[in-house]
Amino acid sequence: MRPGWCLPGFQSISVGRGTRKRDEDSGTEVGEGTDEWAQSKATVRPPDQLELTDAELKEEFTRILTANNPHAPQNIVRYSFKEGTYKLIGVVNQLAVHFSQVGNLIPKDSDEGRRQHYRDELAASSQESTKVVISETEILEEEEELKETEAETEAGSQTDMPVAEVAEKVTEEEFMTPKQPKERKLTNKFNFSERASQTLNNPLRDRECQMEPPPRTNFSATANQWEIYDAYVEELEKQEKTKEKEKAKTPVAKKMGKMAMRKMTSMESQSDDITKVTQAAKIVERMVNQNTYDDVAQDFKYYEDAADEYRDQEGTLLPLWKFQNDKAKRLAVTALCWNPKYNDLFAVGHGSYDFMKQSQGMLLLYSMKNPSFPEYIFSSESGIMCLDMHVDHPYLVVVGHYDGNVAIYNLKKPHSQPSFRSSAKSGKHTDPVWQVRWQKDDMDNNLNFFSVSSDGRIVSWTLLKSELVHTDVIKLKAEGSTTDGLDGLQLHTMGCGTAFDFHKEIDYMFLVGTEEGKIYKCSKSYSSKFLDTYDAHNMAVDAVSWSPYHTKVFMSCSSDWTVKIWDHTIKTPMFIYDLNSAVGDVAWAPYSSTVFAAVTTNGKTHVFDLSINKYEAICSQPVVTKKKNKITHVQFNPIHPIIIVGDDRGHVICLKLSPNLRKMPKEKKGQEVQKGPAVEIAKLDKLLNLVREVKTKT
Repeated sequence: MRPGWCLPGFQSISVGRGTRKRDEDSGTEVGEGTDEWAQSKATVRPPDQLELTDAELKEEFTRILTANNPHAPQNIVRYSFKEGTYKLIGVVNQLAVHFSQVGNLIPKDSDEGRRQHYRDELAASSQESTKVVISETEILEEEEELKETEAETEAGSQTDMPVAEVAEKVTEEEFMTPKQPKERKLTNKFNFSERASQTLNNPLRDRECQMEPPPRTNFSATANQWEIYDAYVEELEKQEKTKEKEKAKTPVAKKMGKMAMRKMTSMESQSDDITKVTQAAKIVERMVNQNTYDDVAQDFKYYEDAADEYRDQEGTLLPLWKFQNDKAKRLAVTALCWNPKYNDLFAVGHGSYDFMKQSQGMLLLYSMKNPSFPEYIFSSESGIMCLDMHVDHPYLVVVGHYDGNVAIYNLKKPHSQPSFRSSAKSGKHTDPVWQVRWQKDDMDNNLNFFSVSSDGRIVSWTLLKSELVHTDVIKLKAEGSTTDGLDGLQLHTMGCGTAFDFHKEIDYMFLVGTEEGKIYKCSKSYSSKFLDTYDAHNMAVDAVSWSPYHTKVFMSCSSDWTVKIWDHTIKTPMFIYDLNSAVGDVAWAPYSSTVFAAVTTNGKTHVFDLSINKYEAICSQPVVTKKKNKITHVQFNPIHPIIIVGDDRGHVICLKLSPNLRKMPKEKKGQEVQKGPAVEIAKLDKLLNLVREVKTKT
C-alpha cells in the first residue's frame, strides 16, 4: 500500500478523532468543514401555541401524589342495627393489589432449616470425595499409555534426538502434576421437579342481600325472690302430678302403650319402604293398563268412523274408557272439570242431589293414562256439589259442599285435608253451594273465587295466608215477592241461586240462574240492582254458560226439558230446543262456535251443530248401560275430540266424537281455509241475524 493512501473506513475514523479534538479545543466554535444544517437552527412555533408572559412561564404548578385509589367507591352505605338507620362508611379500603405471589420462607434456626442445611453439607462432601477417589481401572489405563509412549520415544530416539528430549520432558511434567479425576454426576434423590398445569379458576362473585331487621319489642319485668320461689313450686307440683299418673297406670296399660308404640314405629317403617317405590309402581301400573286397554287407546288415537260419509250429516259417539271407584259407587257425579295444564287429567266431584240420602263426599282426579284407579283421592264429611281448577295454578282445586262450606285442596300436599276451609265464623253458606268459579287475582295478588248458593248469596272469597275472607257481592231477591209484615215492615223472599258464569272478556259481568227459572245479569260493582232479568225457564235453571267465541251469546238449560240460546242484549231466546227430558248440563265445544252438547236424565247425550242443523241434534245417543241411570254432567276436552259424561251412580264415561260432529269447512281449490276466532264469530253471527230478521218481521 502506498504512503498517503488509506482505506475509506480508516479515513473516516481519523477525521472523527480530529474533529473531536478540535471541538474540545475550540469549545463552541464551529469549524470551516461543518455542514450547513449544523450552523443555524431556527425554532418553529406551532400556530395554536399560547403566548405567555414571563410571569406566567415562571409560575409553578404543584401536583400532590396520594396513595388513594381513584376507583375505590366513596358512597358505600351499611345498615347500623345499633342506631336503626343506614350510615355512610367513612373508611374505604384504598389498597390495590397489582401482583401477588405465594412463597415459602423457612427460618434457618427452625428444624426444617437445619435439616436442609444438613442435606446441603452431605451433598457437598459427597462431591469432594468423588473428585479425590480414582478408580483402579483408570490407573491401569494410564500405565498402558505410559508404556506405549516409552516405546515410541525409544524408536524416535534412534532417528531424531531433539524430538526424544521433548517427549521425555512432557512425560516428566505429566508425572509431576497430579492428574485430576473426571467428575461423576451422581443422581440426587431429593432433586425432583414438579409438573403441574394451572387451570383457569372461575372468578369469585360476592352475592349479598339486604334483609329487613327483625321486629323488636321492649319487654320488661321484675324478678323478685317470691316470684322465683313460686315458679319453682309450680314446677315441683307438675313433677309430682306426672309421677302420680305413672303410678296409677296398671302394668297391663303400660304394656299396651309399649305395643302401640312398636306398632306405630313398624307402620312408619313400612310407609317409608312403600314411598321408595311409589313412582316406579305408578309407572308399571300405567304400562300394565296401557297393555290391557290397548284397543281403546288405539281407537282414541287413530279410529275415525268411516260410516259418517253415508249418514247424511249425522254423527255418533264411540265409548272409550269407563272410570269408576268402589268408594264412590253409590255417589252421584256432581261436577266435572278438565285440568287446564294437563289435557289427560280431570277432576270428578261426588255427592248426592237427594235431600234424604246425604252422606260423605269424594274428590277424585283421573288420568286417561290410568283408567283403573284415580291419581288423587280426597274424602269429605259432606257431599261435593261443584268444583273448579285454577288456570294459573292447576294444582289448586276449589270445591263447594252440600252443607254450605267451601274448601280448597292443594294437590302438591300429600295429606287428604283441605288447605283452606270455610266455617260458620268465616261466613259459610247456609244452603248447598251449587257452583264455584276461580277469578283473576285481586289488587294485592291474592287468589280469589266466587260461589253461589240456594241461600241467595253470591260470595267472593279471598285467600290470605292462613284463612278465607268472604265478601257478599249480591243477595238475590225474588222480584214481586215482597210481603207486608208486622208494623208495616216489608219482607223480601230470597232468590235461590243454582248456577252462574262469568263473561270471558267483560270481567265485572256475570249471569246467575235461579230455582224460580229466572236468569239475572249482574255486575260485581252493583250489589243492589240487576243489570237485566230474563224470564228463561219454568223450572230451576241447571246450568248457564257464556259462548267461548261470541261475546253476546250465552246458553241455559233447565229441568223443564229445554235448552235455550240467548243474546244478552235481547230478552227473548234465539233458539229453543225441547229434549223430552230434564236437562242436567250443557257445554260449548272448544273447537267451534256452533257446536254444543247437552245431557238428559233419560241417559242420552245430545250433540248440536247449528251450522248444519238449526232445528234438532245431529247426534242423540244413549250412553249409559242401564235405563235408570241419569246423566248429570258433560264436559268437552280442550284439545282432543272427546267428551266425558257422569251419571248418578258414580260412573264417568269417555266418548269420542265422530268426524261429522267436528266438521271443519272444506278446502276449495285455490283458496285457503280461514280459521280463527273471527271466522267462528262470523259463523254464529250469520245464524243469529237470520233469527233476528224473522223476529222483526213478526
